[in-house]
Amino acid sequence: MRSGLLGKKLGMTRILSEDGVQYAVTVLKVEPHNVLSHKTLEKHGYDAAVVGTVEAEERRLSKPMQGFFKALGGKFYKEVKEFRLPAADMPSIGTSYGAEMFSSGQTVDVTGISIGKGFAGVMKRHNFGGLRASHGVSVSHRSHGSTGQRTDPAKVFKGKKMAGHMGHKKVTIQNLTVHGTDGDLLLIRGGIPGADGSYVLVKDAVKGKQQ
Repeated sequence: MRSGLLGKKLGMTRILSEDGVQYAVTVLKVEPHNVLSHKTLEKHGYDAAVVGTVEAEERRLSKPMQGFFKALGGKFYKEVKEFRLPAADMPSIGTSYGAEMFSSGQTVDVTGISIGKGFAGVMKRHNFGGLRASHGVSVSHRSHGSTGQRTDPAKVFKGKKMAGHMGHKKVTIQNLTVHGTDGDLLLIRGGIPGADGSYVLVKDAVKGKQQ
């Protein structure tokens, strides 16, 4: 078991392989990752490696984060992530790694914040069919209709599909294939959640094959 990494989504492009197959790939820019400290079972209740990436100016960080990095006596980072690992697999403090930790053909799970769509109705948000376009339906063709309750139980159950805020949620896509690396760039086949410029988490696939 090993840690993952954070990559900045640059956008999508297409790659033509040597055998003439065309692949749509998402390009991630991966800055060097440095292991800053360890969380231990005895002190914190769990084992984890604390990793920092994307160097930042001290004045750009909050006071708590400034104090955190000053206590470590090192550089300041914009992105900090904990990776829970068994003590036996814990990388030593000061270890640095980048996109090269993943190899071509490996499967990964990618987690990001999906693009926000604002307030959306049920037809767009949940793929409802809407009401009939004739026979007495007036000014409510795109409404959700009845929510299903009467005197008993006299409430709308939690989780009912209704209009509301669409997108801007934590989304994980599993078993994506790594097409390859190019320096500090990581190429992943297919689309991944998040807007261009956002950071996504890439880890070994929980259910996929590893190399």
